[in-house]
Amino acid sequence: MSLLGRRPIRASHAYLWFDGSWSLLHAVSFTLLLVYQVQTADLTPLQLVLVGTVMEATCFLAEVPTGIVADLYSRRLSMLIGAVVVGVGIGVQGVFPAFVPILIGNVIWAIGYTFLSGAGEAWISDEVEPDGVQPVFTRAEQINLGVGVGGTLLAGALGLLDLRLPMIIAGCSYIALALIMAPLMPETGFTPTPRNERESFRHLRRLMVEGLTAARRRGVVRSFLIIALLTGISSEVFDRLWTAHLLQTFRLPSLAGVNEAALWFTAFALAGRLIALISSLAANRFAAERINARHPAGVMALLILIQLAGVIGFAVSGSLWLALGAMWLRTAAQTVAAPIRSAWLARNVSSTSRATTLSFANQADAIGQVIGGPPLGALATRTSIPVALIVSAILFGPAAVVSARLRPNVDERRRPVTRQQS
Repeated sequence: MSLLGRRPIRASHAYLWFDGSWSLLHAVSFTLLLVYQVQTADLTPLQLVLVGTVMEATCFLAEVPTGIVADLYSRRLSMLIGAVVVGVGIGVQGVFPAFVPILIGNVIWAIGYTFLSGAGEAWISDEVEPDGVQPVFTRAEQINLGVGVGGTLLAGALGLLDLRLPMIIAGCSYIALALIMAPLMPETGFTPTPRNERESFRHLRRLMVEGLTAARRRGVVRSFLIIALLTGISSEVFDRLWTAHLLQTFRLPSLAGVNEAALWFTAFALAGRLIALISSLAANRFAAERINARHPAGVMALLILIQLAGVIGFAVSGSLWLALGAMWLRTAAQTVAAPIRSAWLARNVSSTSRATTLSFANQADAIGQVIGGPPLGALATRTSIPVALIVSAILFGPAAVVSARLRPNVDERRRPVTRQQS
């Protein structure tokens, strides 16, 4: 008998409900998380960065052991475990506003996240016919964009009452989501992953060896791995300290007698989402030829320089609105650059090693965050946040040079150019 007397529903519907709910709760949890850590928990810049660094390191280390559940036992079970563990991690942070509990909560959250990482896509791919998977993913993305806005607004409303509420309510809701979805999610297409394809420490070692081998070769792959490492080294300090910088440097304007940080940072988050969307649409509308070029080296270098300008402008600006404009400029450049980078790398890697190379590029970014986060966080504590931000921009600078010098691989240069019939 199913839990609560319920029976499984269609897998596609279950996936949309689970994924949409997850996106809603993610927005509720994280919209005001940094405001809470600065204002309520009173974390220092170093502590703020250490929380993010430990989270990244935990995700990296826990990926293999938690992946064993999805590989051997059940992808559905892995998703449900992930929701419960993530809920506990978020709840711990909201209940105990201090550095050590927040650090522990982030470790728990990261472990929960790795239970879910990849399991949802693998589960629905097993349950739905191959031709029916893409429409489900597309519909899920559309739903996620909508509920993300709703979650941001809900976080703002709760935060006006108490900055702890978004995390406490979201933490309980993640656990409730697992309990509600447990009897509704079917799993009829799962078969244990063959031993040679399982996520294991041997698999991780092979991934590292293959990635390092690719990194030693000349060409696009090595350049992109260098860029990913530099991105990780420089980005962690901005991602963790931008909220603290705004709160410590500027006086938030009063609106009808209200100057609550929860209200303004909710507005900032919504504006960031809107700017990212407009930037992506505008780039594809007015610069499609450039961003879709086979080797857009100049475009990539320019987007990196724009990000550098955004970080420096954010750090040195004496005006709140100029600082926000610089931050949103960085956001726009990141949004446009991400798909260009992924497509360019994919074009220059053989299909047999594409997944491994793309995965290693992501790991290089995570490693960079672990390497760069603590020293820059310590620098921000000993000097100031703007100094650390400027140093992070300088460290990212060589990425523009690497991008500008990118050249096609030998086999790409020899490939004949095909002209479309007009």
